[in-house]
Amino acid sequence: MSLSGHAHVRPILSEDTIASNTAQHRRARMAHRQSRQKTFDMLHALRQQGLTYSEIARRTGYERRSVANWLTSTAPRDRNRAALNPTSPLYFEEFLAECWQDGNRIGRHLFYDLKIRGYTGCRSNLERLLKVWREAEQNLPDDVFMEANTSDPVRDPDTGHAISSVVAAALCIKPRGLLTDRQARKVDALKNGSAAFATMRSLAMRFNGILRSGNPEALDEWIDDAIDTELTAITRFASVLRRDIDAVNNAIELPWSNGQAEGQINRLKTLKRAMYGRAGPELMRARMLQLNHRL
Repeated sequence: MSLSGHAHVRPILSEDTIASNTAQHRRARMAHRQSRQKTFDMLHALRQQGLTYSEIARRTGYERRSVANWLTSTAPRDRNRAALNPTSPLYFEEFLAECWQDGNRIGRHLFYDLKIRGYTGCRSNLERLLKVWREAEQNLPDDVFMEANTSDPVRDPDTGHAISSVVAAALCIKPRGLLTDRQARKVDALKNGSAAFATMRSLAMRFNGILRSGNPEALDEWIDDAIDTELTAITRFASVLRRDIDAVNNAIELPWSNGQAEGQINRLKTLKRAMYGRAGPELMRARMLQLNHRL
């Protein structure tokens, strides 16, 4: 594929844009360090009050192991940046910059070129890098480019403890009719305290309705709405659905399912792992097959 320019593309990043982008990243790193220093001071202050690691974890919402790591250090630890490897598009940054300057800025074309040169990562990582370059070229305001979620964690209205991401994810996809009273209060607190959660839950309930309706006509609109949210998790999911749209439509419309086969496979693996090192094929056969199926 030729890397010569396309007429409709924008010019390569100017020197002023590159300098501005560098300054924005520098400010982002500084803000991150200040945030880590604030967390460090807060945890040590709680420890000086005589609280245990477990109590501090409950009050702050951090894992106990993370609390222990913070409190055993004398200063906030900087994150160690791993060496670049072919799974990262930045490993091919020089080649990508040349392509960008030549006018080749289409993600799928660049992904194909990188694959030939040994790129082993996914296309979504490449698209995220290209998105940053496009935003820098558009000279977005600092407050938009540097937008970050600095809100306090949403807390359980009953206990006052921070609601963990695992609990929030489980509640996000659970229909209102199946929630207990306590779970319903958590969901309401999450929706009031996090616009992202409210959006994700709304999309999850719509998707659940599409699956149960047996009518895939609303799926294309749902995918467009999910991508427009620019929430990374739901955007990736929607992109995968669009890539395999025929299979998804068949899953919604057709009554057949491979659930029985998957269930038997799961049963076989569970028995195998439970019996590993304790028995042989004869006992496995006796436990796996019904009596009237044994030869």
